[in-house]
Amino acid sequence: MKRKPYLSGAILAIIILCCLLAKVIAPFGSSEMDPAAVSMAPNAGHIFGTDAMGRDLFSMLLYGGRASIYIGLMAAAVSTVIAVVYGAVSGMAGRIADSMMMGFAELIMSVPSILLILFLQAIWGNPSATSIALAIGLTGWMNMAKVVRSEVRQIGKSDYILAAKTMGADFGYILKKHLLPNFISSIMYMVVTAIGQAMITESTLSFLGLGLPLTTVSWGSLMSMSESVLLSNCWWLIVIPGTILVITLVCITQLGEYIRRGNNRMHSNL
Repeated sequence: MKRKPYLSGAILAIIILCCLLAKVIAPFGSSEMDPAAVSMAPNAGHIFGTDAMGRDLFSMLLYGGRASIYIGLMAAAVSTVIAVVYGAVSGMAGRIADSMMMGFAELIMSVPSILLILFLQAIWGNPSATSIALAIGLTGWMNMAKVVRSEVRQIGKSDYILAAKTMGADFGYILKKHLLPNFISSIMYMVVTAIGQAMITESTLSFLGLGLPLTTVSWGSLMSMSESVLLSNCWWLIVIPGTILVITLVCITQLGEYIRRGNNRMHSNL
């Protein structure tokens, strides 16, 4: 049996807690500038150094983590809700309707998600943490919906589902009381993984200059400074945020893998 990811969970919990307590822990504000401390390497006064505007990197990481984690959680929540409802409807529908719904999902999957996100952002206007999270969530539900649909197709043949239909139970009741408790474990690892994927997508958008505005600090926006960092030789501005982001993503991935292995063991014992 594989060991439980206690270390990953502890590290992730510490990172999230520090970001949530940014106002208490951070020695400076996220946009507070010090003209006398421009592009300083890590030192006693600024443990992670400063950027070209004299902003404290440690403080920016704490405040930026709040934005990145918020985007990850909200995007995962949006995609999960859509996937659960869409997949359940498709699984409970007839053969023709099911084929059409899955065909639509496959069609969306064939389009690069980054293009769909940019299209939605163009419609909504100026990007914000919420709009980026919504765009990522609205374009990342298809794989999860296919898993939900597959599970519902199997569960839907059960006697208690047929009995609920016979007694006049509506779709919402059946989904809440009978379907969701039976397939939630099958998609939990996908939900956890979706958080990390959303954070990666936000970082990619910011790296391309298409993410959050400069006034909003996130781990992705810090990574977007890599070009100027390479020219100025301020290695700490790319190494430290990159390391924190990678550690967070690795911890999330390990938690997702643990959930997936547990789900596989559960199915193999049935």
